[in-house]
Amino acid sequence: MRWSGQAIGAERADALPGLESNSGLVRSVTTPEFAGVTFHEVLARSALNRVPAADGSGTYGWTINPYRGCSHACVYCFARPTHTYLEFDGGADFDQQIVVKTNVADVLRRELRRPSWDRHPVALGTNTDPYQRAEGRYRLMPGVIRALAESGTPFSVLTKGTLLRRDLPLLVEAARSVPVDLAMSIAVYDDALQQQVEPGTPTTAARLATVRAIRDAGLECSVFLMPVLPFITDTRAHLDDAVGRAAAAGASSVMYSALHLRPGVKPWWFSWLQQTRPDLVARYRSMYLDDTYAPADYRRWLADRVRPILRAHGLAVGRVDPTTGSMGFSDRQADLVPECAPAVPPTPSRPGISNGRRVPASLDEQSRPASSPLKRADPDWDRRSAVVGAGASAGRGSPTLF
Repeated sequence: MRWSGQAIGAERADALPGLESNSGLVRSVTTPEFAGVTFHEVLARSALNRVPAADGSGTYGWTINPYRGCSHACVYCFARPTHTYLEFDGGADFDQQIVVKTNVADVLRRELRRPSWDRHPVALGTNTDPYQRAEGRYRLMPGVIRALAESGTPFSVLTKGTLLRRDLPLLVEAARSVPVDLAMSIAVYDDALQQQVEPGTPTTAARLATVRAIRDAGLECSVFLMPVLPFITDTRAHLDDAVGRAAAAGASSVMYSALHLRPGVKPWWFSWLQQTRPDLVARYRSMYLDDTYAPADYRRWLADRVRPILRAHGLAVGRVDPTTGSMGFSDRQADLVPECAPAVPPTPSRPGISNGRRVPASLDEQSRPASSPLKRADPDWDRRSAVVGAGASAGRGSPTLF
């Protein structure tokens, strides 16, 4: 159906589960422009999300997600499990059943006017992309940007979407009154591979051109080299090409980390791996058998490989906020110092706000819990995992785990 041909109905069989007759659901839309994708337009009750730190420190951050689900369809996307909250699955539904908060800007303005709002920095793009393709139709971000800027609220945007270029004048205007951090996520620099693992995203070249457009507009722009895919995109040649192209585009800094696989993402990733790189299945099972994160020794190895490449191209390691996944808006960064001179002339920065050049350890060098649940539950786990590892290295494979 065409966008204009949709009517608001009291009940629909193809509506968002649980909202078939709920007044919060406006309509469910399908269109030839997005073959196979259904957009569920809803009236949101809130726009700001309070996100507690995973480390139990008691700190928290704020995020906004104008969309739930993402047509970028990245196989490795860590946000896939969040779709199950809506009674969708984290696989095809995440890519094809997109929830659109059509009133998000109006709700946000109301929330920002509350006396209790302390103008804490807000991150966009940390769960689902605010500049996925549907943003070209719904145009939610201009209202969000204006609301944040007019309220004096700092904000950051992380995206894979080149639609951000449409809003560059608004972002430049906002940056005159509040801190604005921008970042482009570009994980894969091989065109064929990029289309396999991120089939709904703009090309790598188009995203790099967007970085250049942001820099030419006078704003900082970091590049998220995330995730680095073990044994696929962690070669020295690929990493050097990636960092070199980011530097040439004017990137302010680069953030990197190895692939992490949350429980709801593992089956999706391993299905793709089995179809396209079956030679790597056993190695990935060995790495991610019992953890979301790549092993600490691999993360250290990756850091040792990436840092000299960054220095060679004159780029610093950026900071990722562990709470929101954004560029690290945090007063705790004020005393951090750059590892090397930036590739572009610095612009004035505000105290306590990430400008991409304050350099702590990357995510790969931050510690992760070393104690394994399987080890705690089964004293023989170490022995059996060693046998599995030896079998895999001898070509005998490993048990089916996912």
